[in-house]
Order: sequence, then structure tokens, then C-alpha cells
Amino acid sequence: MAGHFQEFEDEYLEMMYEFFEKDENSRVRTGDLAEKLGVSPASATEMVQRLASKGYIDYQRYKGAKLTQKGFEHGRMMKRRHRLAEVLLNRIPFDGNMHETACRLEHAIDDDLEVALTVLLGDPQLDPSGRDIPKSGEHIEQRIKSFQQAHLELSNLEADESGIIQGIIISDSLRLLLGETISLGQVVTSNGQSVYSIGGQELLLDDKIAKGIIVERDFN
Repeated sequence: MAGHFQEFEDEYLEMMYEFFEKDENSRVRTGDLAEKLGVSPASATEMVQRLASKGYIDYQRYKGAKLTQKGFEHGRMMKRRHRLAEVLLNRIPFDGNMHETACRLEHAIDDDLEVALTVLLGDPQLDPSGRDIPKSGEHIEQRIKSFQQAHLELSNLEADESGIIQGIIISDSLRLLLGETISLGQVVTSNGQSVYSIGGQELLLDDKIAKGIIVERDFN
């Protein structure tokens, strides 16, 4: 039950961040928050007061609520993970309700997975709807930069540079076409001009495919 309740708190802070995106200085009325979340005003007020007691929200009766710095950082994190999940679903591709599925996925994304998704997806700046993806917190940003030094999209390998395939996002049809030619753990070398050597074969891969393959640089 505690896990589910944490998800409710996350949803409130994420929605508060969404109000912040629209107007950084305004307070949010609990009635407006309730309407957006599809809950009763009484439920919204109770949760806002709970979050205020934890230091996430500055709440003033009759004036509304706004995020504290602590609440802002948590809401931003949840919104970032939601929009990263939407980018992932858009890339798979996914034939379902992207928003609702992303709402479920965001709660399963921890710091480690956020770092991996950021690199795997090419550090996207916009979600599929064209909305800004918030920046990571400082501690995550440093981990992403460190990870990016060793991991990159296949399309960004320099000529004669090699790497080990660590992640693949390609369609099912491409997987069938390529068979076992490309798989995790294989060493791949860029020959330049979108030509790559993998497992003793030379493949011509357009940038769209190469961007969906993440490699770890071979420093040896």
C-alpha cells in the first residue's frame, strides 16, 4: 500500500510541476488541481496538506499552493521520467495509449534507468508532442555526462572506431530482416560513410537505424 500511496504523491507533485511550467509565479487552487487529476476537491486538499507537512508544497488556505524547492525538484524529476517514457514508447513503436502507459512506467524508472534511457534515446530535448523534457537533477546530470563519455549512438562512431553493442531499439520488421547479424555484445567498427563491420560482415545502415543502436566505446 505504501508504494501505491507514494505514486499518488508523485502524481500530485508532477501535476504541480505542470502548472509551474505554465506560470512560474502563480499559486494553484486545490479545485484546479482536483479537476486536472480527476479527484474531489476534498481529496486534493487533504493530499496538498500532507505534501505541505513533508516540505514539498507551500500551502496557504484560500490562496492556494506552490512547490517548494524540494517539491519542484521531485515534480520535475517525475515529469522528466514521464516524457522520457513517452519518447521510448514512440520509438518502439507502441500501439496503445501512450500517456496512460507512460504514467505507469514513470514510477518504475529509478536513477539508474533514467541515466540509461537518456543515453539510449539520445538525450532527447522534446517529447513526441513537442513539449520540453525537463533537465535532470544535478546528481543525475553528472552521471549522464560520465556515461555519455563511454556510450554513444552507433551513428556517432568515428571512422575506424569500434564499440560493443549495448542497446538496440529497432522495429520488429528490421529485426527479422537483420536476423542475428546485430545483437547485444557484438563488436562493431565504423568504416565511414554509414558502413559498419559486424561479425565479419559489412553492413550499410542508414542513420535512423544507426541512431537506435547504442555502443560502448572500445578503449583497448
